[in-house]
Amino acid sequence: MADQYRVDLSALEDTIRKLNGILKDLGNANADTRYKTSLSRNALGADAPGATFLEARKLTDAHEKMKQHIEEIVQHLHDVMNEFGTKTRKVHGNYQNQEAETAANMSGS
Repeated sequence: MADQYRVDLSALEDTIRKLNGILKDLGNANADTRYKTSLSRNALGADAPGATFLEARKLTDAHEKMKQHIEEIVQHLHDVMNEFGTKTRKVHGNYQNQEAETAANMSGS
């Protein structure tokens, strides 16, 4: 009966290790989207005396909106992966505890 159902704890450990790597990369991506994609208000063009450079303002505003959207996406991915990792660690611990309890019961301890 025990041979029919078995959880490979090493596979769960490997999954946790991989998730931690993804979280690290997402942390780097999160920092990059926040701090390495900023533009000054005049980076795409500046107003001239007596004239407004509307296109530059539109581009800058569009950049800011896109930057914010990308930050939100990266944060969401980080949150999802963190939750998945937490749940995977919990499942791993539960299976590990169950295996230890089963082994103790089988040995009569």
